[in-house]
Amino acid sequence: MRATRQLTDDEGFPVRLGEVRRVVSLVPSLTEAVAASAPGLLVGATDWCTHPADLDAPRIGGTKNPDVERIVTLRPDLVIVNEEENRAPDLDALRAAGAAVWTTRIRNLDQALDSLRRLLVDACQLTEPDWLLSARAAWGRVPAPAAQVRAVAPIWRRPWMVLGADTFAADLLRRLGVTVVTAGHPGRYPRVPLPELLAADAELLALPDEPYRFTAADGPEAFPGLPYALLSGRHLTWYGPSLAEAPAVLAGQLGERRSGGPVM
Repeated sequence: MRATRQLTDDEGFPVRLGEVRRVVSLVPSLTEAVAASAPGLLVGATDWCTHPADLDAPRIGGTKNPDVERIVTLRPDLVIVNEEENRAPDLDALRAAGAAVWTTRIRNLDQALDSLRRLLVDACQLTEPDWLLSARAAWGRVPAPAAQVRAVAPIWRRPWMVLGADTFAADLLRRLGVTVVTAGHPGRYPRVPLPELLAADAELLALPDEPYRFTAADGPEAFPGLPYALLSGRHLTWYGPSLAEAPAVLAGQLGERRSGGPVM
């Protein structure tokens, strides 16, 4: 590939690019974003890239343990990564091997929409996809909430980890009228002991099904009496085509609150 352009990614790294015809993605939501926009570009994806369901691309390991040598042999014009999902040593190794690495940084909805456009339109030189335009429109139609519901929003248990401040998922919840009570804790995904969560004066327990798969039988029993909502983790945490339907999906699930379970 002859590099004819120099851009900067979301982290400010310079990225020299020519025509982008071969892309390796190390982030499941970015894999889906490229596949929905120009499926012929993908020549490599992680083992965790589950969307679209019929994705036919060589697998190069996980988000935290990609096979750098395998990626290099695929001769990508661009490797797309995320500063939160992927490890800096792997990205350094890819750059040292001569790969053009584009790092995304996404902490809220506006950043996600802008970052996706820069990746697809500026870096890959695609026309802005219809799904991205639909996502902007869908979130633009969400009315400002009349009030905020205070919620505990775990993402893991054993130990309990929750959404904190400066996270994409917490921003989506806020736009839908839900404030995470742990936003004041240091760290973006703090570990908080269960007794402290129980004493947080929450009005709702928001339980996504990824990265930990919370269910009606796994999660609510730890918060007796607290109403809970089961949420689609893909719509809450992925930045890609699912963003277009996320407002309706998440609002519907938040409206289907259930009574808290008994003490176990």
